[in-house]
Amino acid sequence: MLAPLKPLKWYKELAEKKGRLKGGAFIVEGDKAIRQVMGVRPDEITEIISIEEPPAAYRHYPLRLVTESQFRNISSTRTPQGIMAIVRIPEGIYSACLPEGAGNKILLLEDIQDSGNVGTLIRTAAAFGFSGVIMTENCADPLAPKCVQSTAGTLLSVWLRRTAGYLELVQALRHDGYSLIAAELNGTAEPSVLKQEKVVLALGNEASGLSKTVLDGADYRLRIPTEREKAESLNVAVCGAILMYLSTER
Repeated sequence: MLAPLKPLKWYKELAEKKGRLKGGAFIVEGDKAIRQVMGVRPDEITEIISIEEPPAAYRHYPLRLVTESQFRNISSTRTPQGIMAIVRIPEGIYSACLPEGAGNKILLLEDIQDSGNVGTLIRTAAAFGFSGVIMTENCADPLAPKCVQSTAGTLLSVWLRRTAGYLELVQALRHDGYSLIAAELNGTAEPSVLKQEKVVLALGNEASGLSKTVLDGADYRLRIPTEREKAESLNVAVCGAILMYLSTER
């Protein structure tokens, strides 16, 4: 079925946070990423935009066919794949309230500003069984196009909270029996602390790491043993991937 026509400007404005909030939606581009969203939250897709008739799997969604030129004008990627989905903004993403049934493993991102890093960390969290990701307001917006692209469609596989009240959320989790584990260059805890039943794993800013507030409040400070004379530190997304893997290893 064909979708009611909106101005093309409406779709282009979804590249900016103001436009996403006004429209209540964001864009997921590419067949593989869209199918990932369809696999976990199919009802959150409101419309398909395509330059040609899409495969049968998409045909129960409202469809808008556009020209290649129109698609490139809407798309935020360098090499548009010719199909995108309009997806509802996840409920509560910018609130300071935890969801019911938060899950046992949660990722905390403090002031991570590169969209690619944030998207990769969300994707990795989903892959290793983390239920949710808490972000500070100084983190890259997870619904920004580059971040969405880096998640490869896994954005709706975990719950997300991006809020100035992140410390209150962490404190509430600790009161509920979660251990706060901070990744730090000078940490001394063993990786085995990651295998506790309820964990909040905290990763900090690319340049300055975690704040003193988070470090002082942590139950454990953990570092990945590396040859520091050769490489003092790891990229935060790589660090997060290693630690999230270690949290699952038995």
